[in-house]
Amino acid sequence: MPSGGARVCQARRIVSPYCTFAARGTIVLLPIVLTACQPAVLDPQGIIGIAEKTILIDSLAIMLAIVIPTIAATFAFAWWFRASNTRARYLPDFAYSGRLELIVWAIPLLVIMLLGGVTWIGSHDLDPAKPLASNTPPLEVQVVSLDWKWLFIYPEQHVASVNQLVVPAGVPIHFSLTSASVMNAFFIPQLGSMIYTMNGMTTQLNLQADAPGTFRGLSSHYSGDGFADMHFEVQAVPADGFAAWIDAARKTGPTLDPASYTTLAKQSIGTAPFTFRSADPTLFQQIVAQKLPPAPGPQTGRPDASVSPRTEP
Repeated sequence: MPSGGARVCQARRIVSPYCTFAARGTIVLLPIVLTACQPAVLDPQGIIGIAEKTILIDSLAIMLAIVIPTIAATFAFAWWFRASNTRARYLPDFAYSGRLELIVWAIPLLVIMLLGGVTWIGSHDLDPAKPLASNTPPLEVQVVSLDWKWLFIYPEQHVASVNQLVVPAGVPIHFSLTSASVMNAFFIPQLGSMIYTMNGMTTQLNLQADAPGTFRGLSSHYSGDGFADMHFEVQAVPADGFAAWIDAARKTGPTLDPASYTTLAKQSIGTAPFTFRSADPTLFQQIVAQKLPPAPGPQTGRPDASVSPRTEP
């Protein structure tokens, strides 16, 4: 999109040093602005994210094999068949060439076959439900998307957290995901594999953070007024750091049971991260089986952003 100065120049149909400066300034500043964007998918920190980055790069290279020659041929034809080139042959009655037809159809077919092969292999190797190869047992995490926050339950550790996901680095994570409201999408760009959450259903996802770090998790499916604030922080920590976090979580915060979950499920925007010192291990299955009533979903009227579902013990 042209800058403000460039639009003025286009509207007035004038050429001036100001217009030239505005156009060049836009070109120079645009890459600088884009540097503020986090690389995310192109800066993977897990084995799944690395594999997905490889697929993206391979697919781009395959497509450029037809894009670059096509662009080059466009310029070459424009230059060769210019009006001043007397050596160019003018063939107004030309209709068919078997050689040209072979080139025109063979190259796109090869590209489609290569892209199809990359997609076929990748879709099987990176199946979200496929367990990751590891000598370490996976950590089980149950995920519930709410309006507009994320609930993470650690069934084996009997704790839970809201808008905060802490995992041990180098350990496979097996996620079981559902929605307590409308359909949503769980995505940690640097770890890979976005997956949907749906009410009354469970989806499976396996990820791993290869090294300690802090990553951004988010909802990638629009779900109403609080969608923009429906993100969470992922902290990959060493094994001893994860054990320390579990111990600290068990000493503070309320208890997660059907009653406190009903309060938590109410709509809220900008909910600060907090933990539950104890979590009912059967709660996730009650949500999936709809033994606990689902949330009403986005409704008319924006909820009070200052209202938090947190209740102190």
